Amino acid sequence: MINLSINPEGLRHNIEKARQNRIVIPTIAQMQHPQTIPQKIKDKLKTTGLWDVDPVNLFRITWKNEATEHGGLFRDVPNYVELPSSLTGVPARIVAMAGKWFPTGCHKVGASFGCLAPKLVTGQFDATRHRAVWPSTGNYCRGGAFNSKLLAVESVAILPEKMSRERFEWLSKIAGEVIATPGCESNVKEIFDKTNELSRLDDTVIFNQFEEMGNPLWHYNVTGHALQELYTAVRRDGDRLAGACFTSGSAGTMSAGDYLKDQNPSMKLGVGEALQCPTILNNGFGGHRIEGIGDKHIPWIHNVRNTDMVIAIDDEDSQRLLRLFNTDQGREYLRSLSLSDELIERLSWLGISGIANVLCCIKMAKYYELTEHDVLVTVLTDSAAMYGSRIDELNLAHGAYTVREAELDHHVHLLGMRTDNMLELTYPERKRVHNLKYYTWVEQQGKTAAELDALWYDPAGTWDAVHRQAEELDALIDAFNRAVGIL
Repeated sequence: MINLSINPEGLRHNIEKARQNRIVIPTIAQMQHPQTIPQKIKDKLKTTGLWDVDPVNLFRITWKNEATEHGGLFRDVPNYVELPSSLTGVPARIVAMAGKWFPTGCHKVGASFGCLAPKLVTGQFDATRHRAVWPSTGNYCRGGAFNSKLLAVESVAILPEKMSRERFEWLSKIAGEVIATPGCESNVKEIFDKTNELSRLDDTVIFNQFEEMGNPLWHYNVTGHALQELYTAVRRDGDRLAGACFTSGSAGTMSAGDYLKDQNPSMKLGVGEALQCPTILNNGFGGHRIEGIGDKHIPWIHNVRNTDMVIAIDDEDSQRLLRLFNTDQGREYLRSLSLSDELIERLSWLGISGIANVLCCIKMAKYYELTEHDVLVTVLTDSAAMYGSRIDELNLAHGAYTVREAELDHHVHLLGMRTDNMLELTYPERKRVHNLKYYTWVEQQGKTAAELDALWYDPAGTWDAVHRQAEELDALIDAFNRAVGIL
């Protein structure tokens, strides 16, 4: 469970700093139901840009923001894209919830809030003397640096040196310090090594998304809740929620699947990873280009016992589809499929990992022979806005794009999805994957074998207990805000 014990001195310092900077902190319930946000906050949001470094943007950590860059309030249903069969090649309905309309353009700003808020409102993190360290494979450290800036907290962002240029350029303006570790997306061990080095300093607190239980708490209660609401809104007579797929990354989003399975027990939950680094599939390793999904280890916070399938995605598929969805030639081809201009524009809401999530859904639909009455849901972690340089690299590598190449990309990299490199996880297979945590977390990162066993044998005392802590956290946030006194 998350430690919610109070450090009185740190809490007192945090309250005073929040008062000085006019900071109000949102609750999990307000992220679920933004219509309950105080009118004073909504009035301020009407004049504030989505990415503005203003504490009021903490209240835009919700899936229900209006799809606008400035002054937006909230929708009843999250922003989403439904991908038609003419594009996916499967009859099943694939509905993807969009992360583009969070501050920073990515839902990781929510996961980082889930990790920071418990330590801030208990005083375990002292904003007057601690730096917040955000180890990441891309977007999480962006969210952490942004939230730190909003809360007047010093931050350190850590991410692999081969991540997209756009990430580094943005971080240079927001984070107090940016550290590039050796390697690419799958080099998580190098990130942990740098994190462990910094942890020995007295002025640092590590917010490790791969082990912080605030990450699954947030995704279970906010992302899972939003996906269930979205399914309810789009459901037609005779439909059923057949499944959900999410690429692994820190595995925080997988806990949204835990929420969905609590509401829809018969559905299947799939976890995706890169074919070039098939750690879950067959204990494999390697480098890959699906930015934001990690690999070479199993995150501590992945509730493997509740995962039904692993699906490996070739990173070349996600790269080629990024170019299809975000070039003039690709859009010209997509119009030939009778896709609406609105849908074609919304395809830019799919970043590289979002494309991989959709491909996982397509493979699951083919594997289980799903019909037009079966709904699969997923999330679009970020959008193409973070990957313009990747499209430039593809053009340099493969030459100028053409409509004919766009057609080939659609047929080869989307319609051509097969049911290879997939595995239904039996009990022994799930236990195998769970046991891989030992080598990272017990041997390297200081966890105990007893703690590892508890994640498997005591789900009520671990996963369920964490999910239920949202109400306790909200009570602490309310008390913090009352003490600050801004409202």
